[in-house]
Amino acid sequence: MGKIEDAIQQREFKDPFNKAVVNLLFTQSYLVTAQHSLFKPHDLSPEQYNVLRILRGQNGVPTTVSSIQDRMLNKMSNASRLVEKLKMKNLVKREECPSDRRQVDVLITEKGLELLKQLEVQVEESNKQFVNLTESEAILLNDLLDKLRG
Repeated sequence: MGKIEDAIQQREFKDPFNKAVVNLLFTQSYLVTAQHSLFKPHDLSPEQYNVLRILRGQNGVPTTVSSIQDRMLNKMSNASRLVEKLKMKNLVKREECPSDRRQVDVLITEKGLELLKQLEVQVEESNKQFVNLTESEAILLNDLLDKLRG
């Protein structure tokens, strides 16, 4: 991929902060595009994959769509729509909450767990390729990104 200047054909930036924001936005787009091609053969989007991972982390305990929304990486995602698409693929199931009929509980299915298991090694290997850093560089990057978000 190379330097941001070459990627977007811009030689100078107003200041290093402007360059950092442009670089982060460009890199985010690069990673999302790479993830799309990774999940496309499985008829899955990165956002749907995120929902499945959230549900797997519940260890069989039902959760609500609003709880899923709160934990999404992309807060602009429509969790209800994503859950419905996953339900149509039999990767999750939605059930009326016994204690509150207005609430809908969501659980990952065995098929959803199997798909995550199938993707696990591929995702781990792809992440290392996408990031293209040593382990110590990745740790430093994570620390810097945490600091950036305050």
